[in-house]
Amino acid sequence: MSQIDISIVYIEDDKSVQFAYRQSMEISGFTVLVADNAEDGLKLVRKNPACVVLTDIRLPGMSGIKLMEKVLAVDEAIPVVLITGHGDVEMAVHAMKLGAHDFIEKPCNNQRLTEILQRAIEKRRLVLENVASRLQQKASDGPVMIGSSNAMQRIREMILNISDTDADVLVQGETGTGKEVVANAIHMWSSRRSGNFVPLNCAAFPDTLFESEMFGHEAGTFTGATKKRIGKIEYAHKGTLFLDEIESMPLDIQAKFLRVLQERTVERLGNNVHVPVDCRVVAATKEDLQVLSEKKAFRSDLYYRLNVVTIHLPPLRERREDIPELFYHFASLASRQYRRPMPDIKPELIIWLQMQAWPGNVRELKHFADRYILGFVSPQIDGFAISDENRMSLTECLDSFEKQLIEDALRQTGGNVGAAAKQLLLPRKTLYDKLNRHDIKPDSFRSGSGAQTD
Repeated sequence: MSQIDISIVYIEDDKSVQFAYRQSMEISGFTVLVADNAEDGLKLVRKNPACVVLTDIRLPGMSGIKLMEKVLAVDEAIPVVLITGHGDVEMAVHAMKLGAHDFIEKPCNNQRLTEILQRAIEKRRLVLENVASRLQQKASDGPVMIGSSNAMQRIREMILNISDTDADVLVQGETGTGKEVVANAIHMWSSRRSGNFVPLNCAAFPDTLFESEMFGHEAGTFTGATKKRIGKIEYAHKGTLFLDEIESMPLDIQAKFLRVLQERTVERLGNNVHVPVDCRVVAATKEDLQVLSEKKAFRSDLYYRLNVVTIHLPPLRERREDIPELFYHFASLASRQYRRPMPDIKPELIIWLQMQAWPGNVRELKHFADRYILGFVSPQIDGFAISDENRMSLTECLDSFEKQLIEDALRQTGGNVGAAAKQLLLPRKTLYDKLNRHDIKPDSFRSGSGAQTD
């Protein structure tokens, strides 16, 4: 999904003030649409919903406050920033309680105005990208797969390419990267969508129950089997069987399951009848099954049988550009689930989120979003001031994020500046300039005495 361009609808009746502010905003890189009164400004908003509204409170005819109410009636997620005179501050504070994004006093400090507008634009862009993603997924009749990174685009293309085939799929990725979401997408984007999607976590059952859970049983087969039970494989007939953590499947069950894959029939425990099954298998693992098979911890024949198509899910730290979209999505879900208002998501918080390692990946980010909505996240996080008081400037946040990315690249390359520059898609000279500016010493990242910095 390409980035959505956000314009600023600026309403000011004083032509000289309008010209000066418009020029200042355009120099700062903003796209500005101007109106002399609230009525014309409202028409611009309706024609250009991908916008942020910047308006003087005192306007001829309809006031800026009344305009804000009408804008929020069009779309309550459009940020409205009010420009106030000295005597209007109390009125602006009241307007913020009614839904205004922020306000700034005349004469406006250009840096302060730029920061407010950048926050408002980012907030509006995240809302619109989230809506666009939902519409795109709804049109595709599939589950939501959030992310616009190159890695996620390739994964979506791969899923669309193989979903309508009957090829079995192996999904590899760290814990929390979204393996079940991918499996569900494969099912929903295929001709099997009318059949059952049957998930089974292979690590969730003791060995004594796993066989019955997989293959089913007849009444009286063992103590407690009072009636016939259809197993997961048979239940997935005409649908998709999702086996999560398949590396945990017992070796003796692996042999029986391999036979099912080869013959496409299943025998319930206590019955010799072969029941035909037509199901697609999507297996997921956080381990390298080839390494496990070499160690005799996983059957090599089953590994090669499953490894028809392999989808590798990158950890969240390798697709940091997806974090803002993911976080806003999860925060929106949590806001509705817990019936809490959606707070303003400040750029400092987004940058802090992008700097984290997220060992629990997308699942960990979702839990963080839940805590954020519930108010259990401190406004001071690892030195980042997320509150309005003593807040870091946007430049300071970006510098801190840039330093973190450079250090990550040096850590991964053992202090090799040339390799780090290639990883960061930077000319080597540019990286050296940044190393000097951030006072980063490549030698401190050397993995051994033989490491090179060039």
